[in-house]
Amino acid sequence: MKRIIGALLFLLVAFPLPSHGATDPMEAIRGPLDEVIRILKDPQYQTQKETQREKIWQIIGNIFDFDRISKLALGRYRKKFTGKEMEAFTDHFSRLLENTYLAKIQAEYKNEKINYLSQKIGSGDKSDRALVKTEITRESVRIPVNYRLWQNNGVWRVYDVKVEGVSLVKNYRNQFQKILLNKPPAHLIEKVRVKVERQRKEKGKSDENL
Repeated sequence: MKRIIGALLFLLVAFPLPSHGATDPMEAIRGPLDEVIRILKDPQYQTQKETQREKIWQIIGNIFDFDRISKLALGRYRKKFTGKEMEAFTDHFSRLLENTYLAKIQAEYKNEKINYLSQKIGSGDKSDRALVKTEITRESVRIPVNYRLWQNNGVWRVYDVKVEGVSLVKNYRNQFQKILLNKPPAHLIEKVRVKVERQRKEKGKSDENL
């Protein structure tokens, strides 16, 4: 499990800015990846971690669809949320992902490499969906990774990542549904908000659990 989580940490910053008008989902992932790696490797950021973090998060914000991720993470319980509650939840959940993963990736990136294996674009009414298969290599370790993307206004955006079969969305959905089974949306929103505030104070001493 530690290896899986470590891979997810790497993947969450390994996405480039989208190529506007690109029809190739693999291209949307691979495109400016070198820029992200450059930021991670650049010596100047060893003493400017906050600046490095901001630059990486800007890239993530352009390729990840946090609105869609938030809705999928809530599953069927998203119907309980009002428009304002959904907006608040998405904002806090996005910050939760940022705080949970970025501090760790800054410390744990060890020159991993990504091998791009294949892509599959759906057909018919699913032609706006795609699956890109890759693997991360670190020394002799190979970790299979699947990216799920959807095309919105000509831009491919990521809405889930699976590492060795472990889904980022499903991981959080399991946690959220246990809470929403007996509690109202406001309770989950506050729980996530408090978690984010605690992360801010602890500066990266956080985990994936609420």
